[in-house]
Amino acid sequence: VQLQAFGGGWVQAGGSLRLSCAASGRTISSYAVGWFRQVPGKEREFVARISRRGGSTSYADSVKGRFTISRDNAKNTVYLQMNSLEPEDTAVYYCAADSTPSTTRSTYDYWGQGTQVTVSS
Repeated sequence: VQLQAFGGGWVQAGGSLRLSCAASGRTISSYAVGWFRQVPGKEREFVARISRRGGSTSYADSVKGRFTISRDNAKNTVYLQMNSLEPEDTAVYYCAADSTPSTTRSTYDYWGQGTQVTVSS
C-alpha cells in the first residue's frame, strides 16, 4: 500500500487543521493506521492510531482531547482532526499503516511522505 499525507500548513495557536492520509495500491480497510510526528533533532513520536474498522483509537497524552483520528474506508482515507493547536504541535506529520494497531513506530511497515504543520504563537 502507498500512503500520501496532506493537509498540513501554517496556523495560529488555537486554530485547527485536518490532515488526510490517502491510500493507493490496496484498500486502507486492510490496515490499522497511525499518525506520528517529528521535529528536527528528535525521534518520531506517536500521535494517534485507529484500528482497521475504526472501533478502537488511542492518543498520545499530549494531544488527547484536542486531536481526533477517524477513517472513511469507502474513501480509502484516514483523517487527523487537530484542534486547539499549540506551537509545540509544530512538526512534520506522518501517517503509517500496518496489520496491527500499535503506538510503536517500529511496528509500522508502510509510511507516507509527511506533511509539515507549523503553529505560530
